[in-house]
Amino acid sequence: QVQLVESGGGLVQAGGSLRLSCATSARTLDAYSIGWFRQPPGKEREFVSAIAGGPNKKYYAESVKGRFTISRDNAKNTVYLQMNGLKAEDTAVYYCAATRLPSISNPMNLRAYDLWGRGTQVTVSS
Repeated sequence: QVQLVESGGGLVQAGGSLRLSCATSARTLDAYSIGWFRQPPGKEREFVSAIAGGPNKKYYAESVKGRFTISRDNAKNTVYLQMNGLKAEDTAVYYCAATRLPSISNPMNLRAYDLWGRGTQVTVSS
């Protein structure tokens, strides 16, 4: 069973940056598609970004386009989420998720993923 561990969360002022990491125990990371989701306080979990394994295609929620960048380092079996221009509304617990498919047709759907990390808290002060 592949495990996912998020890190890099914290408290940052509005306009600041954070880089989240999703370390996986996958032997071949490019066999997996990885997604980032977040759950703001009192709200449902929502899609943030995803990266397909094989074609390396990237997907973003409209709310983070131009501010967040997803990337992967197959040698380190780690996926990153670089978050710039953070806003108070980005405050949430951020989760990474994985599915053992090199491509993914519905990356914004939580049900497309069958492996989840425990999350890392991101708090943006205004």
